[in-house]
Amino acid sequence: MKAADTLLQMVRSTDAIRAFAKRIEIDAAQLKKPLRVMEVCGGHTHAILQYGLDQLLPQSVKLIHGPGCPVCVLPQHRIDAAINLAWRPNTILVTLGDMIRVPGSQGISLQQTRAAGADVRYVYSPLDCLAIAADNPDKNIIYVAIGFETTTPMTALLLEQTQSKQLNNLFFHCNHVLVPQAMERILAAGGAVDAFIAPGHVSVMAGAKQYQHLAEKYRTPVVISGFEPVDLLDAVLRIINQVNSGVAEVDNAYSRFVKTAGNHKAQQLVATYFEPHDDFLWRGIGRIPGSALKLRSTFGDRDAEVQFPESCPAPTEEKPGNCLCGLILMGLAQPTDCPLFADGCTPQNPQGSCMVSNEGACAAYYKYRRES
Repeated sequence: MKAADTLLQMVRSTDAIRAFAKRIEIDAAQLKKPLRVMEVCGGHTHAILQYGLDQLLPQSVKLIHGPGCPVCVLPQHRIDAAINLAWRPNTILVTLGDMIRVPGSQGISLQQTRAAGADVRYVYSPLDCLAIAADNPDKNIIYVAIGFETTTPMTALLLEQTQSKQLNNLFFHCNHVLVPQAMERILAAGGAVDAFIAPGHVSVMAGAKQYQHLAEKYRTPVVISGFEPVDLLDAVLRIINQVNSGVAEVDNAYSRFVKTAGNHKAQQLVATYFEPHDDFLWRGIGRIPGSALKLRSTFGDRDAEVQFPESCPAPTEEKPGNCLCGLILMGLAQPTDCPLFADGCTPQNPQGSCMVSNEGACAAYYKYRRES
């Protein structure tokens, strides 16, 4: 049996899951007050619900879902910009899968825009844009980039190759956001979270060190976790032990992939092409300075927001309406609290971003916790 197969059996072992659950029950009995733990990764949310991990925990430990996917936190005005760009003459708009289904401020999505006649395409890899640009030299190709720290290096690599191949018809509408800044905003708001389970994939690129200031400044434990049941229960146990010991540290429970400093080569690539974006709104969370990335001014000739400003509306705060996505992203509500959940808002007819993305909390609840 391959080592990878053996590891997978271990982290999904029923005996190991039960053993961790029992140990958590014993150690949680020492807690002086209820413990609220937020996972900030949609992959974690889905694993928790799929395996019922939250139902294995004692009542004194509550798992809270946070801003777990980049599609979920994208504000409507940036969806509107993508739609506007798609309708420009001689334009092909390209983006990644989930992005195409998110409704903008008028209730229209890129999918509907494509059905109405615009040339909107989705790809599995940003590098697919190179062939599209080369095959359509008479058209502007606009890539709507989205993702946390995990996918940003691929966008940077695409820009690097765009420059190298001198594809002057390829432009970028950048929506890359940074996880630690959102975590800090949630902590600064106060009241909802006592500890974090930090995302494994993001941490592979950026490193464990990026959470250090959160643990120190806010006295909040942060444990980096993998995505299997044993990984997540191990992270919860480590958090409980930190709280019982009166410490708040960054603990890397995913050291088989995550290093303290992260991927230096990827970080350098990103730093070459991107700089902090100080006027970026997160859906449901608001403006967080330095929480997103934009192209450096040196590459303004590639920036769709610079080249086509008339198509890109200014940032505007959203009216929440009946959809509770904003509160869900802040950990202040569960998907089942929303009056639209499974009644007017479904994966087939999403009303909010948390239902659109496969990683969204509402999509996870619809799949695993919807009443039949």
